[in-house]
Amino acid sequence: MARRRLLGDAFWAGVFALPTEELEVVRHCTLTPDDLALVAAKRSPHGRLAYALLLLTLRHPGRALEAAEVPPALMTAYVARQVDADPTALEVHRLRPQSRREYLAELMRQGGFRSFGRTEARAIVAWLTAIAGSRRTPAELATTLIEELRRRRILLPTPGVLEGLIHEARARAERVAHRALTDGLDVARLAELDGLIAAAPGGSPSRLAWLRGASVSPAAANLHGLVERLRAVRALGIERSREAAVPPIAFDALAGEGLRMTAQHLRDLAQPRRGATLAAAVLRLEAELTDAALLMFDKLMGTLSRRAEQGATEGAAGALRDAQAHLRLLARAGRAVIAAREGGTDAADAVEQAVGWAPFLRAVAEAEDLARPEAIDMRAELVGRWPTMRRFAPALLETFDFEGATGTAGLRKALAVLREMDAAGRRTLPDDAPTGFIRRAWRPFVIGGAGKPDRRAWEVCVLSELRDRLRAGDVWVRGSRRYRNFEDLLLPRPTFAALRAEGPLAVGVAEDIEAHLASRQEALEAAMAEVAALAGAGRLPDATLDEDGLHITPIRAEAPPEVKRFAADAYALLPRIRITDLLLEVDGWTGLSECFTHARSGRPAPDRAALLTAVLADGINLGLTRMAESCRGPALRQLAWTHDWHVREECYAAALARLIEAHRALPLAAAWGDGTTSSSDGQFFRAGGRGEAVGDVNARHGNEPGVAFYTHVSDQFGPFHTKVIAATASEAPHVLDGLLRNGTGLRFAEHYTDTGGATDQVFGLFALLGIRFAPRLRDLKDRRLYTFRNRRPDLTLRNAPLMMPCRMSACGGGGVGDGGGGGRDRS
Repeated sequence: MARRRLLGDAFWAGVFALPTEELEVVRHCTLTPDDLALVAAKRSPHGRLAYALLLLTLRHPGRALEAAEVPPALMTAYVARQVDADPTALEVHRLRPQSRREYLAELMRQGGFRSFGRTEARAIVAWLTAIAGSRRTPAELATTLIEELRRRRILLPTPGVLEGLIHEARARAERVAHRALTDGLDVARLAELDGLIAAAPGGSPSRLAWLRGASVSPAAANLHGLVERLRAVRALGIERSREAAVPPIAFDALAGEGLRMTAQHLRDLAQPRRGATLAAAVLRLEAELTDAALLMFDKLMGTLSRRAEQGATEGAAGALRDAQAHLRLLARAGRAVIAAREGGTDAADAVEQAVGWAPFLRAVAEAEDLARPEAIDMRAELVGRWPTMRRFAPALLETFDFEGATGTAGLRKALAVLREMDAAGRRTLPDDAPTGFIRRAWRPFVIGGAGKPDRRAWEVCVLSELRDRLRAGDVWVRGSRRYRNFEDLLLPRPTFAALRAEGPLAVGVAEDIEAHLASRQEALEAAMAEVAALAGAGRLPDATLDEDGLHITPIRAEAPPEVKRFAADAYALLPRIRITDLLLEVDGWTGLSECFTHARSGRPAPDRAALLTAVLADGINLGLTRMAESCRGPALRQLAWTHDWHVREECYAAALARLIEAHRALPLAAAWGDGTTSSSDGQFFRAGGRGEAVGDVNARHGNEPGVAFYTHVSDQFGPFHTKVIAATASEAPHVLDGLLRNGTGLRFAEHYTDTGGATDQVFGLFALLGIRFAPRLRDLKDRRLYTFRNRRPDLTLRNAPLMMPCRMSACGGGGVGDGGGGGRDRS
């Protein structure tokens, strides 16, 4: 049975081709002194040239030069100069077949070259099997295989044989992964896994479909549904340690297949592949359900907090309206008391005559009620929503074990107490209920007059603090990918120690902290002195710094009106073209469709038109159903299959990287910039249809739910990275993602953001990476800048700030403080 082709003829032609570019010729065709000594043993010039060409061809591309094959002219001329021969010698004096065979035998004997045979095939397949476990794409495996054959000086066999080696290595790697995931699973456990895909009576969906179909819309009932599914997954007893038994890429591939394939297709798989695929899918489902449940808890608490804040605001405004009459009465009573004091009469009589004593007492009582902090604080409103929290909190606490840093010990103890109370059905708090975790702002609402905590307020405070600590990363859950221990994302200490032992770390700062701080202080003081001198002379560009503070000239539009007219004329010259034709044309230039490989085999999509149609449906947010109805091309089933198996986030990232690289190669791109600077910003998109259920409400964008797209753009106007984030999320943690994980060859020296992308941590990380961070900050005059505590006293301008943010980022040493601290230095 013929195997399916993995790679096209163009790829293999490039593998076996002789070098034609000058750099390639120099790299692969330069003879060493030992080579020249061997070549010099041949007496005739054409013999020396033929001998040298045969030697170099054995090394690269790793095959024998054919008898009638003519090497590229550039290669022949370069080699001829080295062996003192005429490049046309081969044309005049053809090498006899016998001499060619003798030369090849001699070169293979002296150079250690071997022909490819069964022994070499067994050895190379065993070696490639380990590689195939962590590298999935055929192109990667082929490139690795060819390099290894060249390194071992084994002549390359035909493309069909090479593809057969890749097929065999991949099959073996899959069998190894299957055994690793199913090793130790008894027959009963495998039967439980098969029960996930068993046909349900009455045409109902399989249990696996039920597990995959959980709603992620924030609601108490949906959280219970996630918890129920998570318990069902855990009941299967597949240990999480099995995931570490196979390479991450292999596990992701198996888990992706299990979650993407239908139950019918999974039933058609043979063991142990079926068991391994289901085990990987179950482990991935456990992590995804864990993340979904914790994220839903976060959103539910956020929704309750927003409603409590709105209720507190509305309640305060209503109470103020209701209290106006009492305030007027108190004002009259106060005037009467003042007049009595000045006239020397009795104040009580004055109040009685002015407003009446009983109304005065009622007004004082009303004022006292309004003066209580809990009367207008959102925490009091949040405590009032305790019954809503009770609908989902017990299930959450019963399902998850929360771990955390040392500083969260009190909170974790409170969670354990609350879990025990829910299990026992107790309504009163124990006398030793922990209260050390309660923040100062919460204490008036939680701790009563007798010094004992109120049950409802205490529980609401526990849940609110849990949400905050989960978001901060101080509390985590094992098995979660989103809420896991931050230490798990760092290099292990032994690995870091080994890296340091190998040489300097790849960071943009000195490893000696004292030397680094000394250099930063020197640079900072020099910048402060320069700014102080310019400010004293009134020569700061676009800014004034004096005793009254910092005043910055607003940025004006630099483009004159003529530029807008020119842009409109330029766009008018562009031809009107169908977007489908444009997509096909760009694909013809760049081959971006090759990046959308099959999730299992790694091969490109067989139907390019169907693939690009599915991509277009994503791009214009039309959906596969409406796209199939509006075009005369592929049917819905074909589009759905192509989208399920060929369209993934990593495929989009690879295709975008290919587009950016093609854009960079255009001469016109250099007119905009050299590709060393970039900027990033978020854009809010409202969600519709099913997306409304999972979108976040951001007060900045109104009350309609949606998500934010955080996009990085180079100075050549290429959007090289885009990431979907929650509308309520801070942009700052995502700034570095686009610079470090874009898949392109771009290397940036400077990056710009707005205020939302700037935090002290981002400043510090950019300094470590050696990239200049230059954010555009809002309300700069209200900010305090970091300085060293022992700064020189002669660099001050009374109480005014001393340094512009661009100077600070040029030093690479500090960040912008968000207020606080008064006039004190902060280090």
